Amino acid sequence: MFAFFLSSGLFLGWSLGANDAANVFGTAVGTRMISFRKAAVYCGIFVILGAVISGAGAARTLGELGAVNAIAGAFVVALAAAVTVYGLTILGYPISTTQAIVGAIVGWNLFAGTLIDYAALEKIVLSWIISPVLAGFFSALLYKAIASATRRVKINMFNMDSLTRTGLLIAGIAGAYALGANNIANVVGIFIPISPFADLSIMGVFRFSGAQQLFFIGAAAIALGTFTYGKRVMLTVGQGITEMSPVAALVAVLANALVLFLFASQDLERFLLSSGLPAFPLVPVSSSQAIVGSVIGIGLVKGGRGIRWRVLGEIAGAWVVTPLAAILISFISLFFLQNVFQQKTYIPVKYQITEEAQQRIQAAGIRTVPMGDMMEQTYLSAAEFRKALAERLTLDSKDMSLVMAAAEIDQMVVTLQAVNRINDPVITEGQKRAVQKLWGKHFTHRWQLEKALADLSPEWRIRPGDKEHSAELRRELDYIYRLIRANMH
Repeated sequence: MFAFFLSSGLFLGWSLGANDAANVFGTAVGTRMISFRKAAVYCGIFVILGAVISGAGAARTLGELGAVNAIAGAFVVALAAAVTVYGLTILGYPISTTQAIVGAIVGWNLFAGTLIDYAALEKIVLSWIISPVLAGFFSALLYKAIASATRRVKINMFNMDSLTRTGLLIAGIAGAYALGANNIANVVGIFIPISPFADLSIMGVFRFSGAQQLFFIGAAAIALGTFTYGKRVMLTVGQGITEMSPVAALVAVLANALVLFLFASQDLERFLLSSGLPAFPLVPVSSSQAIVGSVIGIGLVKGGRGIRWRVLGEIAGAWVVTPLAAILISFISLFFLQNVFQQKTYIPVKYQITEEAQQRIQAAGIRTVPMGDMMEQTYLSAAEFRKALAERLTLDSKDMSLVMAAAEIDQMVVTLQAVNRINDPVITEGQKRAVQKLWGKHFTHRWQLEKALADLSPEWRIRPGDKEHSAELRRELDYIYRLIRANMH
């Protein structure tokens, strides 16, 4: 059964490889500095290495949009994103896998009747606009700087050609590694809690966690997509938008990498905030959009006359269509799977202001008197509960989120199966022991589980003022929560 549901994730991985390989080697192949076969081999190898070695640290911002809480729903979300990416890949357009997944998750939210975190959605959508603009700006600056440097420093044609080929290969390898590390969670991340893989030790030296084994399978699907269908999109990026010289191809890849770094670096975020400057949001940006922006930036520096605006318009249209198509495919597929094939695509979440929830709300300084008639009444969805709250008192977004989190009913029990399946290498032995001590315990609210873990181990406690630790702890708690929920159904 697991293999069947995982198939949609592998299809998404194949589609991602067929499309996103263009982001790291498209300009090199389009300018004939590197052959497609060589690019595909290097891309496949380093995508797998990036996924297995660094995949566990991939950003999970997409999880804020909606926690898909049923395996059949996860199957449909991955499948809807994969079908969307595959369809546009056939047409040769470089599109964003992140856009497709965001659309598929929103489709699941609409079908399940859960609330969408519009703040998280706004940050992600805004990055789709900012990232290609920034990439174009950086590529224009880099192109001018390199052109000026080459005029001042006399380098013969053969040495320049050799340096450019080497630079493109190194940049492509780094990009392929980052592609595997940053995108593998999008491909198979939702399947980690139900993974049947146990930790594997080879000769007592190399240890591969269950998650890493899953990452390897997903990355292999990405590599296969690169080999079998990546060439067409590579040529669209490398040749279809504007004529690219080898140096311009190198600049485009470097500008793309710089933009991805700006939206992914926690160290840069801390530095900017400590200096009193606005920081880039840590959201998953589209490397497809960044590389297209880079190519456009170079074309504009060269006067803009060589830019094929019709092709560019078609690419922009594909970017608009991607999330909308994924929403529609996800919603319709969920309807058929649940109503025709009788598969549970989501687990309904209820809300109730229990006595424990009331105490938690009051401790936060929020008045509960206006909620008097809501006490112990059960609401069948987040939308229904939020509407009832809004009719009785005015809360800002922060207090509203706190009340909803306190009242969310989440009957759960920590099973032995869930305890034995903790395979995320980020979870420490001390944290695992704390979870083991909760074996057989029942909880009514999710926050009760989190409080119990914090009481058992300081490693599960929030450190006031430490934003980085709090964000990482939240991801770890999300992982444990999803693991427990997945092994109950």
